[in-house]
Amino acid sequence: MNNTHKKISDNDQTPSGVKQDIRLNLPSFFPYRLSTLNMAVSQSVAQLYTGRFKLSRQEWRIIAALGCNDSMSAKDIAAYSSLEKMQVSRAISRLKKEQLIIQQENRDDRRYTSLRLSDKGLATYKKIVPLVLAREEFILSSLSEEEQKQLAALMDKVYQKAKELQQCG
Repeated sequence: MNNTHKKISDNDQTPSGVKQDIRLNLPSFFPYRLSTLNMAVSQSVAQLYTGRFKLSRQEWRIIAALGCNDSMSAKDIAAYSSLEKMQVSRAISRLKKEQLIIQQENRDDRRYTSLRLSDKGLATYKKIVPLVLAREEFILSSLSEEEQKQLAALMDKVYQKAKELQQCG
């Protein structure tokens, strides 16, 4: 048994009356640790674009997605950036209002629109990227190059297992 759980006495029962023999140790529970790590890393990077550039996390992700891809649909952005459709829609509205992105209708199918960074949006992207990359480098500097490669490989493995579970239901 790992340190995530500890034994509970035989008298301990769940609300349904079923005997329970383990208890979760939240601080060492992997999903909890991953969540707190995600929060700490995300907030340390978000300080840059929320403060100086007045962008929300969703807005920055859209700008970052469009900075890596010439143009995308809102649906493609949602999938690419792991954002929900409604979050993308709201962020797109604000980014268009701030003239950071441009939306164009498809001539052949007016239901399809593509989004791309405006000149102002591209300039903002080019200002933020070196800053967030410097934060990433600082955070990862606690690891050797080999450990960084191992971490990336381990993250990929865990991600694949989580996706496998999602498919199983």
